Amino acid sequence: MRPVSHTAQWTAAARALESERTDALFQDPHARPLAGRHGFDLLEQHPAGGLVDFVAIRTHYLDRAIEAACRDGEVRQVALVACGLDTRAFRLPWPRDAVVYELDHGDLLDAKQERLDELSAEPAVRRVPVAVDLAQDWEPALLDAGFDPRAPVLWVPEALLFFLERPEVERLLRRFRAVSAPGSVLAVDILGEWALRNPAAQGFFREMRESGTAWRFGTDDPEGLLEDSGWKPVEVLQPGEPGGGEQRWPYQVQPRAKPYVPRNFLVTASC
Repeated sequence: MRPVSHTAQWTAAARALESERTDALFQDPHARPLAGRHGFDLLEQHPAGGLVDFVAIRTHYLDRAIEAACRDGEVRQVALVACGLDTRAFRLPWPRDAVVYELDHGDLLDAKQERLDELSAEPAVRRVPVAVDLAQDWEPALLDAGFDPRAPVLWVPEALLFFLERPEVERLLRRFRAVSAPGSVLAVDILGEWALRNPAAQGFFREMRESGTAWRFGTDDPEGLLEDSGWKPVEVLQPGEPGGGEQRWPYQVQPRAKPYVPRNFLVTASC
């Protein structure tokens, strides 16, 4: 699989560890076998303070965003963008008429399906894998898979934006908006700009570059990024704030106005 699949295995391993806690924020029974031994080796090779906790909080936040969009709105299409080894189609409660599109590279989707077949895993919703290269025109493949641009959609590009350059981030968000009907939602995590400059994290970022999965983008103004891309911010949280894993984040939440603080943001937006 492509190098980014290593990130998918790392994330699956982090989700497995969370699922095995007595106070777990979610249960992902397929995470450990999907991660494989390599996923846990990656956790040991690339330690980063608070990152495993953030994966748990982010997963829980996006789980709730999906459930809320399907429960409280008209959303019945969910697009998991760069889905990796995500198993939400298997573990979340879904409306009977919902459909989940999983977008990622074909080789990763094929390898994921092989592992799911070995587990005899059955999705709880209509699940449609869509092989795409997000650097190219991915919309035709999504439309061919049955996506309806006239109906609201929830976009979930989890753990994706920080791998891109800023122009690529802006272009991707605008492309989401261009095929989103009124009532559509975007739920995403956004890295803070200073987090990329944090001297204490440079060893981790060097290891990421050397593994071919460099982190490139961050902003301390997620609201501005979204508005410039055609989205209306609805909620922007830092981990540890109410609704953002306040019982689990191991660090003190710093005011947004305080400079030189490494941050992550959990964001919901609408159109």
